[in-house]
Amino acid sequence: MLDTTTFENIPTGTTVSRSGRVNAREKRLINCHQVDVNQLMPLKYQWAWEHYLNGCANHWMPTEVPMNKDIETWKSSKLTDDERRVILRNLGFFATAESLVGNNLVLAIFRHVTNAECRQYLLRQAFEEAVHSHTFLYIVESLGLNEGEVFNMYHEVPAIARKDELEMELTAEVLDPEFTTDTFEGAQKFLKNLIGYYIIMEGVFFYTGFVMVLSFHRRNLMTGIGEQFQYILRDETIHLNFGIDLINGIRAENPELWTADFQQSMIERVKRAVELEIDYARDVLPRGVLGLNADLFRDYVQFIADRRLERIGLPTQYGSSNPFPWMSETIDLSKEKNFFETRVTEYQSASTLSWD
Repeated sequence: MLDTTTFENIPTGTTVSRSGRVNAREKRLINCHQVDVNQLMPLKYQWAWEHYLNGCANHWMPTEVPMNKDIETWKSSKLTDDERRVILRNLGFFATAESLVGNNLVLAIFRHVTNAECRQYLLRQAFEEAVHSHTFLYIVESLGLNEGEVFNMYHEVPAIARKDELEMELTAEVLDPEFTTDTFEGAQKFLKNLIGYYIIMEGVFFYTGFVMVLSFHRRNLMTGIGEQFQYILRDETIHLNFGIDLINGIRAENPELWTADFQQSMIERVKRAVELEIDYARDVLPRGVLGLNADLFRDYVQFIADRRLERIGLPTQYGSSNPFPWMSETIDLSKEKNFFETRVTEYQSASTLSWD
């Protein structure tokens, strides 16, 4: 049996259990210093393990998707300048946004989540973010695009830069050498980071791009890119569901963090993100293409933001309806959680996935 010596200079979540054996009841999502985070079993948070299994079942690589038709279309006169702008702007946003998410996971979130099964999923998610970054490199190389133009848009296109700045601020807070979730203020900042990346970045910012790119796919244009975005959408839906479960789990274990002031500040942050996304839609669609325009995306972003807010126990703000009901053919946004809880067995490897 281990003695009760206090271990000095050990990172958060890595001190060992005094009894030498992990008791599932002692596990906590953050600030669990008495349980050895290296011991996966016994599981306490079954939802985290299910998300991990779902992610593994959805494994794919971008190079499995042929790009011949996309290359032919891109080199032809089939696309207007405005349609090319939609493709390029979304590649530019996603190319860096996936890196921001991956860096936040590895450098900020992983260290402060003190539960082994959640960390197991975070490792899987970090790999998927690397696959997504690989995807955009693969698309840029396949189409012969200017890689400097695409990968620097988060510096050079104001509508993209403003979205990324909102997220990078959160990572900077958590990476402060003095940061800890042991304090009330630190734990709230950590929750703010999770809401910023899972609810806003992956739950709001990403979905506008999905609609835009999948609109090409519906018209049988740029089908290689469309197929890869469908795979990414499946990954991101699991990321979103995991993040919501993690946020709600931390809320349940630490109800003192969920103050009225904090809730209002998170609502205001989501509303700020909605405005940034509407600005982004105006930049990408200055004249409207594919039956899309900035006004439709205003309603869509507001609709999605309401869905995200209500899933973490915050009041809806907009009451907008979904102007793109065809998106339910890929994912029913109002039933994301049920979709992945009830259809796990229908996942296949990417090489055999079919899209009806």
